[in-house]
Amino acid sequence: MNLTPYIRDIADFPKPGIGFKDLTPLLGDARAFADSIEQLIAPFRESKVDCICGIEARGFIFGAAAATGLGCGFVPMRKPGKLPAATISVDYALEYGSDRLEMHVDAIRPGARVLLIDDVLATGGTLSAAAALLDRAGAEIVGAGLLIELLALQGRSRWQRNAPLHAVIAI
Repeated sequence: MNLTPYIRDIADFPKPGIGFKDLTPLLGDARAFADSIEQLIAPFRESKVDCICGIEARGFIFGAAAATGLGCGFVPMRKPGKLPAATISVDYALEYGSDRLEMHVDAIRPGARVLLIDDVLATGGTLSAAAALLDRAGAEIVGAGLLIELLALQGRSRWQRNAPLHAVIAI
């Protein structure tokens, strides 16, 4: 199924000059949402994934659904101050600023086979930070799945991993 018609462009959000990919039309259509999850996880079905790490915020939506589809657990990677137990963190640069990503210290057991899931790959800063967090936790990253890759921003070039990077839609 072609998912592109379910993605709406919003100019100047969250800041002037940013073209935001609004996924709410896709999420609002049961068939499109289910197909997006199937396309997201298809390359990783045989990867023996122990858990999926979803990156805040829309990575939670796709990551939790993908975890159900692969029959594995889900671990949220959050912005600062949102997790109640002890955390590890990493700072990173965004297309429009900087931020920090956190995860519970005990969320990933060393050696766990982890699949990263997020909604959009732009500059690659968030995905690189998530991978660095998993490295600190001792995880084995089996790959990353993204709904959309914004080719012009060349975020894929920051994926310095010997693991597949799969985007359902390249724009």
